[in-house]
Amino acid sequence: ILFCARNAWAMDKVADALSTRSFTIKLWPPSQKTRLMLVERMTKNLSSVSIFSKKYGLLTPEEAEENAKQIEDVAFAAANEHHEKEPDGDGSSAVQLYAKESSKLMLEVLKRGPKGSKDTQGPEVPRSIDNGVPRKTVFDISGGSRAFIDGSEAQELLSPLAETGNSYTKICFSNRSFGVDAARVAEPILRSLRGQLTEVDLSDFIAGRPETDALEVMSIFSSSLEGCLLRYLDLSNNALGEKGVRAFGALLQSQRDLEELYFMNNGISEEAAQAIRELLPSTDKLKVLHFHNNMTGDDGAVSLSEIVQSSAALEDFRCSSTRVGSDGGIALANALSACKNIKKLDLRDNMFGVEAGVALSKSVSVHANLAELYLSYLNLEDEGTIAISNALKGSTSTLRVLELAGNEITVKSAGSLAACVATNQSLEKLNLSENELKDEGCLVLCKALEGGHDNLKELDLSSNSIRRVGAKVSAQAVANKPGFALLNIDGNFISEEGIDEVKDILKAGSNSISVLGPLDENDPEGGDEDEEEEESSKAAEDGEAEAGEELESKLQDLKVEQ
Repeated sequence: ILFCARNAWAMDKVADALSTRSFTIKLWPPSQKTRLMLVERMTKNLSSVSIFSKKYGLLTPEEAEENAKQIEDVAFAAANEHHEKEPDGDGSSAVQLYAKESSKLMLEVLKRGPKGSKDTQGPEVPRSIDNGVPRKTVFDISGGSRAFIDGSEAQELLSPLAETGNSYTKICFSNRSFGVDAARVAEPILRSLRGQLTEVDLSDFIAGRPETDALEVMSIFSSSLEGCLLRYLDLSNNALGEKGVRAFGALLQSQRDLEELYFMNNGISEEAAQAIRELLPSTDKLKVLHFHNNMTGDDGAVSLSEIVQSSAALEDFRCSSTRVGSDGGIALANALSACKNIKKLDLRDNMFGVEAGVALSKSVSVHANLAELYLSYLNLEDEGTIAISNALKGSTSTLRVLELAGNEITVKSAGSLAACVATNQSLEKLNLSENELKDEGCLVLCKALEGGHDNLKELDLSSNSIRRVGAKVSAQAVANKPGFALLNIDGNFISEEGIDEVKDILKAGSNSISVLGPLDENDPEGGDEDEEEEESSKAAEDGEAEAGEELESKLQDLKVEQ
């Protein structure tokens, strides 16, 4: 069946082709031309003779086209929703979901057969397709330009939600600004949907409103949705603060089954974080919790840590750019020890420091399912980095992404990092940019990358004071890795000769020069000669080539501790 699905519309090949460039271009959303092309391909294959048509009947070209359009709409909506949840992504995962959902729905249509088929041996009508028409379960008004909504516009815009017997389980009111009159129109409609809604997206829905109006709108929506058994709630991109959080009090206090909760770019202060902790009655089922770009601070982080502590099912935690210092970082790190199911952890851009880094290493060691770890710009320094590297080395996680950019990491951490990398063969992305590894640290690290690591797609060693030797060994480490996509060594001090050698190494490999990132910020004549002399000892006096030999000789007896 999978083979037939792939042949049916050849989307895997398209997705693979796009994925190889996922680090250099934006993959999502697809152009209208691409979407129409997919509809045409599905139409052709839905109406072609196949093992499915022989068993379930052959669709007419007209029916095939109708179904193809509906399938594409549903698949696009699902993929777009997924992409909006991951704003930092390049869209490759959305492309894959787009392909997967289209393939799944097309198989359902093929197995259902043409309209009017009396084949009682066929499968039941699938839940996602009802009599050839997908059930509309998602009501989304976020498309188009941002706009204010008044009462009359809300009456028209929300009319589908008021229809008797509708099947909507998710609403998305993002990107539209509701006034008080519009909220009053929405109030009875939302009350009527209390028994069926499971997902609510109210991100960015009060933009530009005066505080008094915004608070009233939030209170109206909160009381209207109170009692809904939600699994998903997104309140991001609204200027909440403590007042806004408490305006949503009725809704928050009625939620005991939440699996996903988003508070991103909300102005969440210490007091607002305390309010969230007070209002949420239970987080036993919470799997995704995102706080990003807030002003929570240490005391607020302590409140958040209490939520985390009681969320044993948590799989995806984000608390990036929230002004958390050492005390708050330690509190969060300790709380994360209770979350043994963590798969994705993003704490970027805070002021944790060494002590919080060491505390975090103890938590990371119990996260056996950890797949993505984002710890850039945390002031970890060598001590914190070594502690975390050692913890990851000893864990049983299948780590795919490791980001440690901007942590003042030097060659002192290189051995521990190398050992960590050596034991995590599933790595797809390693980001160590904006540190001070220099040539010697780069050599140690890349030695660990040479063997295995067939899944590696991206290596970022930009802005690490790397020269010719470090650049060469970086290229050698990735030149023949299947599926590798991007080597970023920009922002370093690589000579013109060194750049040419890097290109020659990549050309000779299986990935060619296309994997080399831009070098616009490279400074061939930059760097501190005194530092270079200290790094390379007497070899620096004899030229860069001899320096490389000196550094490589140091690696002769190096053993990466497993």
